[in-house]
Amino acid sequence: MIELIPAIDIIDGKCVRLSQGDYESKKVYNEDPVEVALELEAHGIRRLHVVDLDGAASHHIVNYRTLHQIAARTSLIIDFGGGVKSIEDLGIAFDNGAEMVTGGSIAVNNAPLFESWIERFGPEKIILGADVKEKKIAVNGWKEATAVPLMPFLDHYIGKGIRQVICTDIGCDGMLQGPSLPLYREILTAHPDLLLVASGGVSGMKDIFDLHEAGVPAVIFGKALYEGRISLKEIEHFIVHEG
Repeated sequence: MIELIPAIDIIDGKCVRLSQGDYESKKVYNEDPVEVALELEAHGIRRLHVVDLDGAASHHIVNYRTLHQIAARTSLIIDFGGGVKSIEDLGIAFDNGAEMVTGGSIAVNNAPLFESWIERFGPEKIILGADVKEKKIAVNGWKEATAVPLMPFLDHYIGKGIRQVICTDIGCDGMLQGPSLPLYREILTAHPDLLLVASGGVSGMKDIFDLHEAGVPAVIFGKALYEGRISLKEIEHFIVHEG
């Protein structure tokens, strides 16, 4: 069964969502991310994707206290990203309750450092973030496009031991117009054993079923949940009946 991973994106300690990574599009959905996490856990969710958007913009972790509060008050498995640029950031994330950390920009801008994290902490702790715009990697909170093509980028890090990749199609993210199914099929054809986490574009449960039927192992979604297009009851029903 595809694993459902709701996202909590944090700015100023609040639960927000952006559209296509645009900070000017910020919409606050809840003043208390811990409240959101507790409600998700109560409806059967076991894993949470927490993104420090302040950290992504500042190039170092900012909202670690919020991460700590979520980890302390729930038993959710938390994967954390946003602003993790150094071994010190990595330590802060793990010390405050993250079980996995996603590296995206660092994997492009400082490959030797990111590879050292994989070697030191293992692929069960380090996730590769592949944020994509027109099949090219984007970095620094999606504000900066690169010339790095997606597939060789994945090939390289899978060769270094990466087992889990969160792939976000920036053109889809926050737009509620459906996920990038052809892209995910292409990745899984090349790497059928990869724990691929689809991210961006989910508009309702039909999209989740479509990803499930395509063989995608896991999906991150946020805006569809916060805009009421996916209900907590639907999530609970899916987990109970499809699991």
